[in-house]
Amino acid sequence: MDPRCVLEFYLLAGVDESIGETPRNRYREAGDERRSDSSSAPHRAERDRASPTRSPARPTPQPIAARPPVPPGGGAGAETATDAPVRTAVGLAAASATLDELHRALESFEDCALRQTATNLVFGDGAPDARVVLIGEAPGAEEDRQGVPFIGQSGQLLNRMLASIGLERAAVFISNTVFGRPPGNRNPPTAEIAACLPFVERIVELVDPELLVALGGAAAKSLLGINESVGKLRRRWLSYSTPRLARPVPTKVTFHPAYLLRSPGQKRAAWHDMLEIKRKLGEL
Repeated sequence: MDPRCVLEFYLLAGVDESIGETPRNRYREAGDERRSDSSSAPHRAERDRASPTRSPARPTPQPIAARPPVPPGGGAGAETATDAPVRTAVGLAAASATLDELHRALESFEDCALRQTATNLVFGDGAPDARVVLIGEAPGAEEDRQGVPFIGQSGQLLNRMLASIGLERAAVFISNTVFGRPPGNRNPPTAEIAACLPFVERIVELVDPELLVALGGAAAKSLLGINESVGKLRRRWLSYSTPRLARPVPTKVTFHPAYLLRSPGQKRAAWHDMLEIKRKLGEL
């Protein structure tokens, strides 16, 4: 097989690390060790009977040293691998006065691992003065090819959901918690989400919407810091705020369209969420 094809397959499957050139069967090795211990046990017992005064050396228990607390905001040696990228992202996002500037700043940001594997940067799509901002989880394959969020099957469903309450896609603003497709459609880890979050927050600040919609549990957790199921979160209105927002933004959590495609039985609940969004917009 062509090595290039193999590498492309590994990339699509999410393989991003090699730990050796020769494969090792860890299960077989573990079995060999167990058999070795079992076969040597009679010899150890016989040796111990021959030397009754010999006792195995036992290490003296040592107290476990308490880990010194890390002061808030870090300290000497307290910086983690995600701190520097997040600081850079915060600076770039804060210096952007428009969505176009923010887009260019994101293009210059190299400290997210997804930039190394994604085909295109997927920033956002829609009106810069939209009344509603919708945030999903991550771009998919079609979004990665075209550089536009929510244009695959889930995007088509989202368009129909918006149209059902009189909203055109061009009238809202849509983005994701990360701006590159994760390899193999894996879930974005905390470091990738943290590096992108300052840009997501700045999108909301610059658009300054009347409503914010989190599509799926991952988006809700990233935006609101709440680790609860969508089924619980969607039952109440929440609030989103940042230091740069003039006021808290009413926030609705609902199911991600991709989830609805897999679980059509939840479309009824999602329809009720859309009616709640329509009602809320009418009150504002």
